[in-house]
Amino acid sequence: MKLTSNLQNTFSDLDLTSEGARRFDEADPLREVRTQFHIPKTESGKDVVYLTGNSLGLQPKNTRSEVLEVLDDWQKYGVEGHFKAKKAWMPYHERLTASMAAVVGALTSEVVVMSSLTVNLHLLMASFYRPTSKRRKIVIEHHAFPSDRYAVRSQLAWHGFDPENDLIIAGRTKDQDLLNESELESIFESRGDEIALVLMGGVNYYSGQLFDMPRIVRAARKAGAVVGFDLAHAAGNVKLALHDWDVDFAAWCSYKYLNAGPGGPGAIFVHEKHGSDVSLPRFAGWWGHDAASRFTMPDSYVPTPGAQGWQLSNPPILSMAALNASLDVLARVGMRAIVKKSSSLTAYGIALLMAECHEHIQVITPQDPSRRGAQISIRVKPMGISSGKQVPEQLEEAGIICDWREPDVIRLAPVPLYNSFEDVYTFVQHLKQALSNPKQPARHSI
Repeated sequence: MKLTSNLQNTFSDLDLTSEGARRFDEADPLREVRTQFHIPKTESGKDVVYLTGNSLGLQPKNTRSEVLEVLDDWQKYGVEGHFKAKKAWMPYHERLTASMAAVVGALTSEVVVMSSLTVNLHLLMASFYRPTSKRRKIVIEHHAFPSDRYAVRSQLAWHGFDPENDLIIAGRTKDQDLLNESELESIFESRGDEIALVLMGGVNYYSGQLFDMPRIVRAARKAGAVVGFDLAHAAGNVKLALHDWDVDFAAWCSYKYLNAGPGGPGAIFVHEKHGSDVSLPRFAGWWGHDAASRFTMPDSYVPTPGAQGWQLSNPPILSMAALNASLDVLARVGMRAIVKKSSSLTAYGIALLMAECHEHIQVITPQDPSRRGAQISIRVKPMGISSGKQVPEQLEEAGIICDWREPDVIRLAPVPLYNSFEDVYTFVQHLKQALSNPKQPARHSI
């Protein structure tokens, strides 16, 4: 299976027919992985075309047995399940560490599964946002996910600063879909002595742009700023090397590309150079206390070395069981294979979109495969209709689940673990129909 990365030449290189999609699927080394997931059904009982793994990943088939095992042990042992359960609950979170560290390119001491995404961002900023009267500004990207904007604004306000003046939004002045890292470098060069913290998404949720994270780290570090990333749309999606890139901290969720289910637990990364620094301020909780003396209930707090020292409370074992099931699937497949198929799926999708729908759409996701993950964001051009929402509504009627972002963007996420080339082909054909006849229901259903 060979898909050119030069999309200017894809139309002559690719077979963009339905037969071509099936041949790509037949040559896909990950084609059998799809059978390990539950695919939602239409009312007629056919598989939907599910392209919203960037919002909520599908359920692995091994999830049920993992969760039921915890329920059975709870029923059988009660509180003694912390030690007697088949997978004892006391160290349960440690079962996830090695697999999660492999997903984000970290040492096992630098990662822990805990709490939820925005809570974790606040906990990390409590440690790593240490403003002074002069160096107090925070940098984020334009089109950052709303929760990130709310979090950094509230941090600024909590410290007594003005979010309107002390939050630097890179790319906002040009209202651009994509952010060139050179603009960030210019900000660091001109205002570096004012910047305390950089907090950006690894993959922008809106455009699907994969940022050059090591470049950002180098530029921010030169300016003397701390660097953190929200990896909600990056973890399990793109190749990460947080330790080697010298990232200070990161946080992510597990319900998107990590398929841990709605509200699945979050996780954090803290670089080893910080993990052993017991003087680093942090909010403390008993589960972050050194495990050797945790149950002696000492009055003074001694943090566990590494990222585990940022834990607060008992881990949620039931939801961690679901994550454990999904991480088993990811570990067997490996991030290298996931990223390779993702590059092919999105290249195929963009080529097909440009061949079939170019008059009505603009692809805003980078066409360079090294600058995107498993997401394609397309802007629907005005067609004289009252609301672009009619297009995704028609797609949903046809059994295609994708995502609409105001005012005019459709996001689709062909996830390598369970999406096929035929899924992408089917989406584009129904999109073409909806764009050509926006006031009419799609003529076919799946």
